[in-house]
Amino acid sequence: MKTLDKLVNLNEEWVERGMHRQVMEADSRYYGGVKDLANGIPWPNHSVGTPVWMAVWTAALVNRDSVYYHNPDLLERLELASLYMLRVQHEDGSISPGWTNFHSPPDTGFVIVGYAQLYLLLSREVWPEAQGTIANMRLFLERTIPVMLTGGCHTPNHRWVLCAALGYLYRIFADTRLQQRADEWMAEGMDITPDGEWTERSNGIYNAVSDVMLIHAARELQRPELLDPVRHNLEMMMYLIHPSGEVVTDYSGRQDFGQLFTMESYLLSYYLMTTIDHDPRFAAMEQLAADAVQETFSCANNPLIGMLLYPRTDGDTVQPGQLPHNYRQMINGSFGREQYVAGIPDAGHHNAIRYSRPHLDFGAPVLRIRHEQTSLTMMTETSSMLALRHGKVRLLGLQLASYFGPGFVPMQTLEETDSGYKLTAVYHKGYNAPIPAEHLPRSAFDDVSPWYLLPHQFREATHTCEYGVEVEMVEQVGGIDLYIRSAEPEEVMTQLSFIFGSESQVVAEDGELESVYEDKVAFWKDGLIRIESGEDWMVLSGGAGEHTAASVREASYPYDCRTLLVNLVTPFEHKISIRLSPGTSIDSETRALQWLERQRG
Repeated sequence: MKTLDKLVNLNEEWVERGMHRQVMEADSRYYGGVKDLANGIPWPNHSVGTPVWMAVWTAALVNRDSVYYHNPDLLERLELASLYMLRVQHEDGSISPGWTNFHSPPDTGFVIVGYAQLYLLLSREVWPEAQGTIANMRLFLERTIPVMLTGGCHTPNHRWVLCAALGYLYRIFADTRLQQRADEWMAEGMDITPDGEWTERSNGIYNAVSDVMLIHAARELQRPELLDPVRHNLEMMMYLIHPSGEVVTDYSGRQDFGQLFTMESYLLSYYLMTTIDHDPRFAAMEQLAADAVQETFSCANNPLIGMLLYPRTDGDTVQPGQLPHNYRQMINGSFGREQYVAGIPDAGHHNAIRYSRPHLDFGAPVLRIRHEQTSLTMMTETSSMLALRHGKVRLLGLQLASYFGPGFVPMQTLEETDSGYKLTAVYHKGYNAPIPAEHLPRSAFDDVSPWYLLPHQFREATHTCEYGVEVEMVEQVGGIDLYIRSAEPEEVMTQLSFIFGSESQVVAEDGELESVYEDKVAFWKDGLIRIESGEDWMVLSGGAGEHTAASVREASYPYDCRTLLVNLVTPFEHKISIRLSPGTSIDSETRALQWLERQRG
C-alpha cells in the first residue's frame, strides 16, 4: 500500500476516535476540546491535545479521497475546537500544555507550526462554510505574535521550533520583526556534530523535532543552508535502527532513553527531504517510517498534513534504495568533544544553565555494529555501556555501578584497538580542606553560618583518589568477549547488571542463580546462563559473587525487565563471554555451538 493511501485510511479511523472524545456539553469549560485519555481533560498542546485532532479532522475535510471531504458535521466540530483554542489561549498569546511549561513560548511554537499548516490548507478551499473556522485559526495565530517576538526556550531543540513558528507567522502576516527574531535564534549556530548527532542525543523524539522544524524554517525563511544539518542527522539515523525497526534509544539524553520508538516521527522529514534531494536512501527511510505508522502524530509533525500541503509531482517520485543491514559505524569517533568541554569555563555559566542543563554528553562516541538480525551498540556518557539485540532476545543494557561514586559509572571514551573496541572511564573523588581565612564571608562570624553561603570554591582538595574502569570488547566466533578491569582503589564493591527484556526466559544451564526480587532480579554467581526468546538465544559465562550487596546506592534497576547481577570487588580483571544462537550472529558464518560444548565440558 502506498504511504499516502495508508495515512488516509488510518486518518479515517482517527477521525471517529477524536469525535468520541470531544466535549460537546455547551456549559462545560472544555466545550469543543478533545479529552486526553491519560487524565480526562482537554489540553491545547501539540502532542496529545486538541490540535492533534484538529489536524486529523482538517486532513479529512480537505482531502477529496476522504469520506469526510467537506463534511458539514465534522467542520462544525472543527469550528468548536477552534473556539476552544481561543478560549484557553492566554492574554499574552501563549498556551500552557497542562502538565508543565505554563505560559510556554516553545509549546506555543509547536502549536503554531501545526496550526499554520491547517490554516493554509483550509484557506485553499473554496468553501464558504469554513470561513468562520479559518478566521478563528487566523486570530489564534495573530495573537501569538507577541509571545513569539519576546519568548524564550528551555531546551536546544526549542530554538528550532521557535524558528519554524516564526517562519510560518512571517509567511502569513508578513511582519519582518518575526524574521528578525528567527535570525537572532539562528545566530547561535547549529548544535550538531559532523556525524549528525544533535545535542540531546534523542533518537526517539527530539532528533526528529529538530529535523522537521529546520525543514519548515528553511522553507518559510528562505534559509536553505538550514537543511544541511538535517541531512546529516537523517543520514546518521540509517545506522541507528535495530533489525526489528526500533530506534536505538539506549543512550538518549531525554525521556526516550531506553524506551520503544520506531521511525514514524521521521516520516515527514524524510518525505520532504526526499522531495528536495531525490536521495534513494531517504526514500527507503521514508518507506521504513511509513511502515511503522500506527498512531496519531503531533499536530506540528503530521505527515498527512505535510503531504497534502506540499504534494509531490511525478518528477519528485524516487525509487527507494537499499538500506545498510551489515555495517560497523563509529559515530562521533573523531569529534573533538574534549576541546569543546574544555571551553566551558570561558562560557561563564559554570554548568548552571537556568531552566535547562548543559548536556555535557553532546558528541560522545557511539559504536554501532549490525549484521542482519544482530544489533550491537557500545556507548559513552550514559548509565549503560553496551546493548545487544539478537533476533528476539534483547540485552537492553549492560551497566556498571560501584560504591566509589557511588552509582552507575558512565564510560567516557570509546576507541578501536587492534583486538576490538575499548571503553574507559577515570573519576576522581576526595575531600575538602577548610576555607582560608581571607576568603571567609561575614556570615562565618555571625551566630548562624549557613553552609550555602560559604565560598566552597576556595577549599583545597585533600586525599583525592583516582578510580578507573576499562572494558574491552572482542568479537569472537559466534559472539563477543568482554574484559572488564578495575584496579584501584582496592576493595571497591562493584556490580555489573545485565538488563534483559521481560519477554526473555532466563535458564541456568549449569549456572548458579539466586533470586533477589521475585523472578525479576537475580544474582548470577557462576556457570552458564541461557537467555531465550522464541527460537533465539544468548548464552553467557562469567558470573561472580564476590560480595552480597543487592544494589549499589544511587543505582536503580528497572522493575519491568529481567536483571542479572554480577558482584565484583577491586582489583579485578573479569571476563564475560556472550555467544549467540546460530544463523543471525554478528558474523554470519560463525557458530556458538562448539564454544558451548567446550564450556560445558
